[in-house]
Amino acid sequence: MKIKIDHIASDFERQPLVRPFGFKGGYLTELWQTVSLMQTTSGSPKIGLATQSVLYGDPDVFSGHTESAGNALMYALSEKALRLIKETPFDTPVDFLLTSFPEVAKYARALTGLNKVNPNFIYNALVSVDNAAWLVYASENKSADFDAMIPDVYKKSLSNRSPGIAVMYPIPYGMPMTDLVKAAADGYFVFKIKTGLPGDQEQMLKSDMERLSLIHNSLKDLRTSQTKDGRLVYTLDANGRYEKKESLLRYLDHAKTIGAFEQIRLIEEPFPESNNDDVDDIGVIIGADESVHTEADAIKRIQQGYKAMVLKGIAKTLSMSLRIAKIACEHNVACVCADLTVNPLLVDWHKNLAARLQPFPGIGMPVIEANGDVNYKNWEQMKTFHPIQNASWQQVKQGVFELNNDFYERSGGIFQKAAHYENMFKQFR
Repeated sequence: MKIKIDHIASDFERQPLVRPFGFKGGYLTELWQTVSLMQTTSGSPKIGLATQSVLYGDPDVFSGHTESAGNALMYALSEKALRLIKETPFDTPVDFLLTSFPEVAKYARALTGLNKVNPNFIYNALVSVDNAAWLVYASENKSADFDAMIPDVYKKSLSNRSPGIAVMYPIPYGMPMTDLVKAAADGYFVFKIKTGLPGDQEQMLKSDMERLSLIHNSLKDLRTSQTKDGRLVYTLDANGRYEKKESLLRYLDHAKTIGAFEQIRLIEEPFPESNNDDVDDIGVIIGADESVHTEADAIKRIQQGYKAMVLKGIAKTLSMSLRIAKIACEHNVACVCADLTVNPLLVDWHKNLAARLQPFPGIGMPVIEANGDVNYKNWEQMKTFHPIQNASWQQVKQGVFELNNDFYERSGGIFQKAAHYENMFKQFR
């Protein structure tokens, strides 16, 4: 059944961060929350949300413009995709993504003036359109929940219903060590360390090693009941900043020297996309993130020894994440869900994906990163924009989102009306 969109609209709001958020050698000070509305002739308006992160999407676009200008470019790209979906009847949102991507990419090059724009910038711009399209798709097909909404071809890879998801606590550049100690006291037991500090490769490596020592010295004696050995878990995220495998091995040698190596369970995307080194011999699970744009990219990384896929339904669209999760399932490769510092409602969009993945090796449950609460200045107010308030499954308890039948029956609230965002479109009220 082809779905035809008859009405569209979009808007955005700017949300400041508590402090500059550092990764990929740069810093963000605010994040735009974009909203796409679409409606069929027979249905009610459906709203899809996205959080824009130009620095994540394409550091060249980010560094070549002011922060606001970069966001404006990505928002213009979302508008282009929204206009396209009105002109393009689709069977599923996945079909629309695949057919529209080349034209959206062409427009991205024209907008930015670059000969090549990173696909992640384009995917990020498509998220609000993709999410709205999924809600329209669910409505048109009378799908009452997330499980029913997912097409049969992707169901096997999302066949789990976990009672809990471990939350990765983020450690960006510059975070005070007192914050980490407090997080551990609050029960967090998986800590995601942003590596790849600013500077050339030698400066970066020296700074990363010094920071790992500082972090490990702050956390090494703390214990948790969530792991078999009682020790905290570290994951590393280099966002492609390590140009050579040799540099990563030097970093890990330092981790061994200070006694931190055994606590490292995952390293996300250590190398640039162009790096084709085999990673089987590194001794830690290596996950592919930014370098995976298609199923072919996922298979290539798996052949190179990558043992995990980092899913970002809130950064690279749910549609593409479903395709990557399917490849991972077929090759017996683990998945984790990483954040983009998204708003509370998008956290629950992502929890729907994470909750259905198989447990991550060495942790015993699926894993998700959710860092909005420590990074948004107005997080408490943003929580009130969620259609469901104070559900038990929205709280992190001992470092875990504890899920129950209510979460699964209500799909985390993603199908319910969100008044704050709907009020942006008075003509549809």
